Amino acid sequence: MLLFVGLGNPGREYAGNRHNIGFMAVEKIADAHGFSAPRSRFQGLVREGTIAGERVLALLPQTYMNESGRSVGEALRFHKIALSDVVVFHDELDLAPAKCRVKIGGGAAGHNGLRSIGAHIGQDFKRMRLGIGHPGDKARVHSYVLGDFAKSEEPWVKALCGALADNAALIAKGDDAGLQNKIHLAMDAAGFAAPKRVGEA
Repeated sequence: MLLFVGLGNPGREYAGNRHNIGFMAVEKIADAHGFSAPRSRFQGLVREGTIAGERVLALLPQTYMNESGRSVGEALRFHKIALSDVVVFHDELDLAPAKCRVKIGGGAAGHNGLRSIGAHIGQDFKRMRLGIGHPGDKARVHSYVLGDFAKSEEPWVKALCGALADNAALIAKGDDAGLQNKIHLAMDAAGFAAPKRVGEA
């Protein structure tokens, strides 16, 4: 079984926040692939389904971002899921908007959701890094991530979540390079290919 974790904060007031793009992506994947209706388990909302022949548990922790690891740890232990089968979808300040990069392991880079998960299950899980860009000033980061996507940003957010859902089979199969290529092509075709920034891979 694979565990797809979307990071975000619960409640209507946070639903459109940049910090909640992980929730948005996993919900879109679950909807597109006919997952079961959400139910409350593991201190989160859980949906189950199958992608490319793989059983997938979609989890949206309802603990608030800073305690996401409590929910993830419960689900992992109950289903005896290997750390290598955990995929966490989260907002990434250090990537330009509309970009997607896959990374395995590493630190939290200031992301409290990743920090909490690492503390509960270890660091060697897969991260689906969804670029939201940086406000340019460290002092503005908190209000930026907890602010809603601007109207002008909504089309690329929808396109990125849709591209992840369309190519979820590659996520399930662990084809990270293939996924990144498909997402790039899809976003380019939709007119949302972000220019590379200086020093960015």
